[in-house]
Amino acid sequence: MIDLVRMESLLSGYGLPSDPALCENLDRYGALLWEWNQKMNLTAITDPEGMEVKHFLDSLLFLKVYTPKEGSRLIDVGTGAGFPGVPLALARRDLSVTLLDSLNKRLLFLEAVAKELSLSVERIHGRAEELGRKEEYREQFDCATARAVAHLRELSEYCLPFVRVGGAFVALKGPDMETELLESRYAIEQMGGEVESINEFSLPDGSKRTLLVLRKNRPTPTKYPRNAGKIKKEPLIRR
Repeated sequence: MIDLVRMESLLSGYGLPSDPALCENLDRYGALLWEWNQKMNLTAITDPEGMEVKHFLDSLLFLKVYTPKEGSRLIDVGTGAGFPGVPLALARRDLSVTLLDSLNKRLLFLEAVAKELSLSVERIHGRAEELGRKEEYREQFDCATARAVAHLRELSEYCLPFVRVGGAFVALKGPDMETELLESRYAIEQMGGEVESINEFSLPDGSKRTLLVLRKNRPTPTKYPRNAGKIKKEPLIRR
């Protein structure tokens, strides 16, 4: 499916884990993604080079900005077809990875991926704003991550409630984050977080990525996260 030599070179060029076993597993993952995408809409990116760069490299850039301790619990919120959670689970098999998505058909695909690649990942069907209030998930994770198009302000309310104090939320975003970050600082603060680092990357195709590490320094107030309607209609901004 993907070019294994090119994938290995691509990862090593960014200083990321690039052993042949990882690249072979990414290849099998890509093949499954292509196969299942014929039956359901999982991704618009199905060409091998596009997968290598915009799915696999893009996901693994996480490891350039944040290094989870061995055995850490990580939750991928709104995982979709498994990004960045599955590549991270393949690169760091010591991690306890939870994949959360609101569409069950995506989780059926991820079940097949886990079986094919011998991954012991937890898959949860539900909405982040509801599960983030439940005792078994709230502040139970060392790290949360999301690769999503939602505004960072809303993403922070969805993700930071899952993170225990001392842990981090790593947001995978696009370019031009300056304005969005300014608009999100109050929400981040309300969730008990603070900006630890802002990391910018250029992909081989010239597209830009910004990865933000938000550190959780105090518990999230019990009134958060709010329901989806309030999150959308009443954004957290300093008044």
